[in-house]
Amino acid sequence: MNIKELGGEFKLIERITGRKISDKAVIKAAGDDCAVLEYTGNKCLLVTTDMLVAGDHFSLEWFTPEQIGMKVMESSVSDIIAMAGKPKYAFISMCLADNTTVEFIDAVYKGLYASAKKHDVLIIGGDTTHGKNIVFNAAILGEADKTLLSLRSGAGEKNLICVTGTLGGSKAGLSLLQAGRKGHTKGHLEPKARASAEAVIIGKYCNAMIDVSDGLASEVEHICEQSNKGAEIYYDKIPISANTAESAKKLGQNARDFALYGGEDFELVFTVAENNIGKLKKEFSDFSVVGKILAKERGIYLLRKNKKSRLKKGFEHFNT
Repeated sequence: MNIKELGGEFKLIERITGRKISDKAVIKAAGDDCAVLEYTGNKCLLVTTDMLVAGDHFSLEWFTPEQIGMKVMESSVSDIIAMAGKPKYAFISMCLADNTTVEFIDAVYKGLYASAKKHDVLIIGGDTTHGKNIVFNAAILGEADKTLLSLRSGAGEKNLICVTGTLGGSKAGLSLLQAGRKGHTKGHLEPKARASAEAVIIGKYCNAMIDVSDGLASEVEHICEQSNKGAEIYYDKIPISANTAESAKKLGQNARDFALYGGEDFELVFTVAENNIGKLKKEFSDFSVVGKILAKERGIYLLRKNKKSRLKKGFEHFNT
């Protein structure tokens, strides 16, 4: 049986991480954006790792080395931020082909250090090996206030589903590059994680949170799975930038499909009780309400012009 026959990336993760952990220092193991460990009296330690492979997560034809480094860091710190945490330390590991130049690595690290500086992260170690393909892995340590820690499992029935910023820009840029068309490709080549300070504010009011790695549809499904709930997503409320709309029109595609099923926007999806929306807006307003959490038996669906439709799958390794 191959991994696709098993059901893809997430079924594989379930299969290999299903053992019970009895260590009381482990607050949360696999199944969220980070592992969560006991740390100090009022803080917990966050640990995440993210691997990027040439030809899959980035193309050497389209990305500059500096952009590769930026993406390695942004995609990893986003997981810490999605827990309402503060990223602190990074370990960067590399698998390099024999023909990789020193100048290429210097430029990758220029991007890594630029992104790390923006998020106040220190690169303090890593590992290097060689192989047929170029691979970068970032392991990030961070911390979160225990009262603000935001897991995927806390969504409550009737919570509103919210998303920061706009969605679909990364997939729109990728689609332009794949089609050999000029246009707004920066969303794919230089995706940006949200600031930790923004997530900490959200953490004061939200019940569950996740970052947009695989598309809005997948992220809402992850929250529902961990929270044992259903959901409706309001198709017409999904926020799309003018650039993404223009790109979709140029390609003859649907911008909201980019948002639902594309991924790598690294925006935040979170759920909030309706009576807390106004309080949150007073401190942070760059978000849109895009749905509602429902009882599990009602399922997960897209609501468009009062018609329900099933969600397609977002991006998933081995199954897309």
